[in-house]
Amino acid sequence: MSDTEATGAVPPPDDELMVVEEAELPVASGEVVDERSDAERQRDDYIDALQRLQADFENYRKRVVRAADEAADRAAGSLIRALLPVLDALDLAEEHLGAGESEEAVALRQTRDLLVTTLAKEGLDRIDATGVAFDPTVHEAVSHETGDEDEGEDAGQHVAAVLRAGYQWRGAVLRAAMVRVRG
Repeated sequence: MSDTEATGAVPPPDDELMVVEEAELPVASGEVVDERSDAERQRDDYIDALQRLQADFENYRKRVVRAADEAADRAAGSLIRALLPVLDALDLAEEHLGAGESEEAVALRQTRDLLVTTLAKEGLDRIDATGVAFDPTVHEAVSHETGDEDEGEDAGQHVAAVLRAGYQWRGAVLRAAMVRVRG
């Protein structure tokens, strides 16, 4: 049994095939292509705009995180700067007590060492080396001694004594070391 007999549809005779003229189509094919290309162009524009928006937001997020980190570093630096006179007082007290083994001297050394160690873990570095080359970015010269004859002209200036320790906080100088320079 054929398909036409099963469905009851009568096929049109060969000479009566329907021919649809282009003018009879509800929408011209040129308009469909134009609408499709317009839709694709609009889609591409939206995708580009979304990608730019995502990139802008990511840059904004990074800027906010960086600004928050810088603000926290500035606040910590201010606190450390406020603690420097405490470190100076502990240094002077330890110098005054000398190498004594009294309970007070031991307690003072332990307290000072604990404070210095804690701050060093967070990024505080002490500037107090003698004999190093004078560097005006980390040293503040408050007095000058003439150099030895055997040092020569090219020996340059170096730190003869540290009068007050300086400090760096995470690589930035908080306070220059007050030094006596020789050379």
